[in-house]
Amino acid sequence: MGEGALRSRPGVGRYRALGLALAGLLLGLLGLLATGTAARAAPAAAAAPGASLQIEELTSPELGARIAAGTTTVLVPIGGTEQNGPHMVLGKHNLRAGVLAGLIARQLGNAVVAPVLAYVPEGAIHPPAAHMRFAGTISIPEPVFEAVLEATARSFKQHGLRDIVFLGDHGGYQKSEERVAARLNREWAADPSCRVHALPEYYRSTQTAYVEDLKQRGYSPAEIGSHAGLADTALALAVDPGLVRSDQLARAASAAGHNGVAGDPRRASIELGQLGVRRVVDTTVAAIRTATRSR
Repeated sequence: MGEGALRSRPGVGRYRALGLALAGLLLGLLGLLATGTAARAAPAAAAAPGASLQIEELTSPELGARIAAGTTTVLVPIGGTEQNGPHMVLGKHNLRAGVLAGLIARQLGNAVVAPVLAYVPEGAIHPPAAHMRFAGTISIPEPVFEAVLEATARSFKQHGLRDIVFLGDHGGYQKSEERVAARLNREWAADPSCRVHALPEYYRSTQTAYVEDLKQRGYSPAEIGSHAGLADTALALAVDPGLVRSDQLARAASAAGHNGVAGDPRRASIELGQLGVRRVVDTTVAAIRTATRSR
């Protein structure tokens, strides 16, 4: 897959270019996703080929018509704005979560994608802790974050969506997702019209199966890393090569641990990132189908 197929425009145009990035990824994965789950008959409400699944790109009547026709699921991609070393942009999680959610929704056939939530807990602001020690990181308190998730879910329930799925691209707020989902599901226990799913498989697949895929190809745990290392950087490259500053890879590795990097990103590639994309999409689609079928 060539870089041109995935590269999105810089600045504010990057979010508008998610559709282009999605199209490129879909083309690259077509042969791999054409069998199995992708070959299953899609629900009647599936969007026409090329139609946007992003809620913010639809009009209110268009979304209402989708819901009336059988679109039952909304994916809420959750990113985060944080430092990713000298070689990767602050919005890595946001762009990645949006693109992957689009791929997942397209494969599900009965889902739409909410706007990416870019403001998440990232550590204490004063005195600064964790990622807040680096310029550009934005952090909000956990109670505020959970209130936003709760209000988001309540909004989608009001509009008639039956399954609200939190897709968290960052490890730091997984428990918050779980708390909000559990709280709302308890409140709505007597009302079968809507459920909230804090889906751990989405994030977990990047930390387990994808890491194993890389190990089997000869990459060490130290190189794979836990933040902005080979695995993280490769996933970013697969989503959009413009997220990575290739001329800074050596610098990122040379001072790892002191510049916000845990791992060695120098051998990261689009091809390695595509392994992670396939893991995330296939695992998440299967988990969502299981969760929604069970109820």
